[in-house]
Amino acid sequence: MTLRQFNWENGNWQNPEEKTADAVICIAGDWAPIRSFKPVMEREPESIYGDLLPLIQSSDLSIVNLEAPLSDRGIPACKSGAVFKGEKKDINGLLAAHFDAVTLANNHIFDYGVQAFQDTLDILDTNSIKYTGAGMSPEKAHTPLLVDVRGIKIGIINFSEGEDLTSAENGPGVMGWDIDMVIRKIRSLKDQVSLIIVICHCGIEYIPFPPPYVAEAFQKMAEAGADLVIGHHPHVPQGISFHRNIPICHSLGNFVFFQETDLKFRKLGYMVMVKIKNNALISLEPVPYKIHNRGLSMLTDQERRDFFKKLKAVSLPLDNPDLLEESWNGFLHYWGMQGFINEMKMIMDKLEDNPAKGAAMFRNRLTTLQHYHHWKDFMTRIIDNKLESSPKWAQQLAHEWLTARVDF
Repeated sequence: MTLRQFNWENGNWQNPEEKTADAVICIAGDWAPIRSFKPVMEREPESIYGDLLPLIQSSDLSIVNLEAPLSDRGIPACKSGAVFKGEKKDINGLLAAHFDAVTLANNHIFDYGVQAFQDTLDILDTNSIKYTGAGMSPEKAHTPLLVDVRGIKIGIINFSEGEDLTSAENGPGVMGWDIDMVIRKIRSLKDQVSLIIVICHCGIEYIPFPPPYVAEAFQKMAEAGADLVIGHHPHVPQGISFHRNIPICHSLGNFVFFQETDLKFRKLGYMVMVKIKNNALISLEPVPYKIHNRGLSMLTDQERRDFFKKLKAVSLPLDNPDLLEESWNGFLHYWGMQGFINEMKMIMDKLEDNPAKGAAMFRNRLTTLQHYHHWKDFMTRIIDNKLESSPKWAQQLAHEWLTARVDF
């Protein structure tokens, strides 16, 4: 299977020899009961999912990224970005869609401290929702989730970049960015399960392409034995690639995660529906949707065609290491010197206004891979006098993803 064999007109890949499936899995991106979505979810939680609800509820296994603790207590962390928290009652939003499992390795699950995190685990346990990717100890955080789906044994590994030093080192935390450990876990699961899904929260927000370090890490997951690799965190949809016939979805975009903006690609995302037959993945279908003030809804036929046209444009470069590098350079070129100056000014202003917050922002730039690679590669291109040498198509896609406004 190659990316060019993906049916871009219908938006799916399917083994033509297989007509039926033993099981269907639904995987969705970032979910948080925040901002405009919170009152909607409290009033009528089913409505937030719109016409996606039947797809989620009818799946044999449904997984979503829980991007906020669910607790009635806690103190907000001093961290680089925004802090989020739901309440215990917001579990009803997950129950309404019958989600079976949540991933916890992300940059917000510890936003209100360890007690709020423990409350989250307790409310998930009380309602029989499984979880993986974070724990009260490194051992718990690093433990894959094993589930039986209609007789099929599936292993789920969830990790993230461990932003704001939230990786589980000696105590509570998330499963952080340790690719060698992830590879070992994939290999150790091969004799225990029929299918391995790796889900990772990583990368740079809002851009159309994964940075090369993310794409290369995902490819290593496929080479180690993963059957499906899923990414989220950028808050915009990114492309699909196939590495050694293994599908990789680099970013699903926002899901039940409202952002106060009219930027188009932050209002679009896709779920992934996969079918399994004879212990093997036989189809993959991205299900795109739009995000509005009241929740989610599927795209119209024309919107769907437009979505897959754009998704194809940001997917094809992922097949080729040289084009992937050019796409990354296109973003660095577009971001440019002014982008770096603006970011530095924002951090320095914050250091003067709120030293602890400013220090958290600066520390995160030094300790998180996404910022390290962003700044390192940006500076290197300046030193090598290559900052403004990138293909026009890569710059144009970066510009579109970062500036296009909603037209629906």
